[in-house]
Amino acid sequence: MSFFESLLLLVLVAIVLLQVSRRLSVPYPSMLALAGAAVALVPGTPYISLDPATALALFIAPALFDAAFDFPVGVARRFWLPLVVFAVGGVVVTAAAVAFFGWAFAGLPLAAALVLGAIVAPPDAAAATAVLSAMSIPRSTDTVLRGESLFNDAAALLIFDAALAIQSAGGLDMPIALHLTIAVPGGILLGIIAATLVRHLARFVSGTLGGNLLQFVQTFLLWVIAERLGLSAVLAIVAFAMTLAYSNRTPTSVRMRVQSYAVWSAVVFVLNVMAFLLMGMQVRDIVGGMPADRLGEAIRFALITVVIVVLVRFVVYVGFNRLQAWRARRRGIAEPASAKQALLASWCGMRGLVTLATAFALPASFPERDIVVLTAFAVVLATLVVQGLTLAPIIRWLGLDRRQKGPGELAARRSEIALAGLSRLEGAVEDEAELLRAKFRLEQEAVSHTAGATSLETYRRLALDAIVAQREALEGLRAAGQLNVDEYNLLLEEIDWRELSVLPENARRIEEI
Repeated sequence: MSFFESLLLLVLVAIVLLQVSRRLSVPYPSMLALAGAAVALVPGTPYISLDPATALALFIAPALFDAAFDFPVGVARRFWLPLVVFAVGGVVVTAAAVAFFGWAFAGLPLAAALVLGAIVAPPDAAAATAVLSAMSIPRSTDTVLRGESLFNDAAALLIFDAALAIQSAGGLDMPIALHLTIAVPGGILLGIIAATLVRHLARFVSGTLGGNLLQFVQTFLLWVIAERLGLSAVLAIVAFAMTLAYSNRTPTSVRMRVQSYAVWSAVVFVLNVMAFLLMGMQVRDIVGGMPADRLGEAIRFALITVVIVVLVRFVVYVGFNRLQAWRARRRGIAEPASAKQALLASWCGMRGLVTLATAFALPASFPERDIVVLTAFAVVLATLVVQGLTLAPIIRWLGLDRRQKGPGELAARRSEIALAGLSRLEGAVEDEAELLRAKFRLEQEAVSHTAGATSLETYRRLALDAIVAQREALEGLRAAGQLNVDEYNLLLEEIDWRELSVLPENARRIEEI
């Protein structure tokens, strides 16, 4: 079976598993982990060789850009302390604990052991958010978990790059120290400069297919340039994405933004599928080539590493939570987060794409590479399956499921937005303004009382009936040969957007991710 055939098969399986995960309310990365493990057991799947630098750029760059672009800066200001403790401190402590175990009990060189620690340290937010989006937990916990995902990836990848450089050089000498000193600020500066240039160039391709393609090209190109200059590619991508996202001068059309979100979601998902496929192939060859006694030692090492990773996260999260609670009691103020919230956050430590990509990117000459790769895959598989599949029941057991309150809070926000539109139209005397006022008033009243909701439902029913008639007329014009392909697609798109503006929320959302 060729790589292309294997990829098609796994994507097909992934699509089926998405439907299962959606109906069972379990995170889709857990299903992908099981599919990747199954690939490792399928005979005849090929081993695909991929350059380490290419692997990091391919898997990490777009995922990191996607996370950094969507990260709200206000979250960093409001929750800066837990973000620093969890995303940076948690990664450092986990990497150090795993590194000590690998050095003291598995005989790994210290730098190599630290590389392993950096590989398994960063949790993957995709698995947690896949459940959190459906469960509606306390907003502060949800916010911190989502914000943590960006910074823990960056922190772990910085440790990974530094430790790998030291291991490759045989020690920490002056050139390596100088490289590491320049890499961090240089990467940030490069990202900001690149965002400034792209912001000026984007106006020429905004709203075009080339604009969407350029988003991927510029992301990969920036990673490659940073690597060639010896700078931190990770921080370059993060600085680049955040500068683009929070610059008011960035020319982004609504059409471009909607299309970009859809494309990026699909690409990041396919990269996850590819990462699990490639890792499954590697694990199959590693397991097949190991003597039985060495395989037993590797499995024991991997299992102990899994336990360390899980326990360290509990210690960091629960310890910090109880320290904050003690300080709050001394000051006579409310606790920022409850012990139940800390327990939930502790259990949201599933590993995923970053762990797979960094393990895959290890050079062939890396000490004990087989054990490190097998351990990384074991950590991903164990955390995604055990923690991922039990996350929803634990949320309910802790009493943190807020699905009953969530819709009411969202309705209140919708009412505020509708009132803002009404306020802007005050004083406008045109006939068109009255039409807009009627529509905004209908939306605002729908979230305030039952009669308004009934009126909005009637409005949607009538509008959708009219749109059906428009679609029938469009198909009639096409059948009669009065429209060419481009004209038909343009009018069809206009009707599609009109229907999207009328449909309720649950009919507009892509459910799987």
